[in-house]
Amino acid sequence: MSTPVIGVLALQGDVREHLVALAAADAVARPVRRPEELAEVDGLVVPGGESTTISKLAVLFGLMEPLRARVRAGLPVYGTCAGMIMLADKILDPRSGQETIGGIDMIVRRNAFGRQNESFEAQVDVKGVGGDPVEGLFIRAPWVESVGAQAEVLAEHGGHIVAVRQGNALATSFHPELTGDHRVHGLFVDMVRADRTAGSL
Repeated sequence: MSTPVIGVLALQGDVREHLVALAAADAVARPVRRPEELAEVDGLVVPGGESTTISKLAVLFGLMEPLRARVRAGLPVYGTCAGMIMLADKILDPRSGQETIGGIDMIVRRNAFGRQNESFEAQVDVKGVGGDPVEGLFIRAPWVESVGAQAEVLAEHGGHIVAVRQGNALATSFHPELTGDHRVHGLFVDMVRADRTAGSL
């Protein structure tokens, strides 16, 4: 089977680090800024950054509705930090005018772990990731207040949900792309491969 092509939403945030992590996990990685680029990928990463800014830029670039449509249609998608917020069906404390792509039946709280100067690293056991715990870097990170029946909790930290999967959608509060540990990206690449296999049957 050919190598999956996975895009990184390149509107704002740590795009380059995700491109590197995906390539290390045996995917072809490319930035996505326009609807026609979105149409060409087998999966998509929504990076960290500032969720309100990403939301506004997605609308400005004409990407919000195509993103929602492809995620609803089953496009494998992975969101980190702000990307987790973008994949939530509901934000507990949204900024005025803030929109999400949706895709995971969860309620998230923005900046739940504190401000920039309260960033920290922690060992996180992530279901589906073998070996030692994942080194999670939390930067103004959200947490998940609650999940619906279709969402599966993959990890918790300090009594709060920090990794969730629902079907082809994956989200983490933390930034694995900044630690050099590419196993969570490997999990996502495996999800994309499985989706492509199912689609070819």
